[in-house]
Amino acid sequence: RLTPLELPQAWYVVLVPPVAVATQAIFTAPELTRNSKTFKISSFSAGFGRNDLESVVCGRHAEVAVHLEWLRQFGDARMSGSGACVFVEFATEREARAVLSRMPAEMRGFTVRGLDRHPLAELLEQV
Repeated sequence: RLTPLELPQAWYVVLVPPVAVATQAIFTAPELTRNSKTFKISSFSAGFGRNDLESVVCGRHAEVAVHLEWLRQFGDARMSGSGACVFVEFATEREARAVLSRMPAEMRGFTVRGLDRHPLAELLEQV
């Protein structure tokens, strides 16, 4: 049984480094940490936890590390999944757009509003 989780509204700046990351290569990397402690979802939503894939990807793709470091001046920037996109959260669209406007010309990125509910869940309720 799934229980809804109340999430505050959030906006994100997402940067797209000019690199393709091979997911299989990252998951099979010998340097990947494989003994991370488990934690509850409430801790994750409070900003705890980390992406164990991030250090491997950054070690292999300097562009991802550069994009992450630039975003970290604005908050707790993280890598999405196995990369290469990186993101940082903001409380308002205005804050996110202000950061995006400061993005260096050689970087690509966009802002996006976070969803507290997947659109497919709403469709399923209508069936």
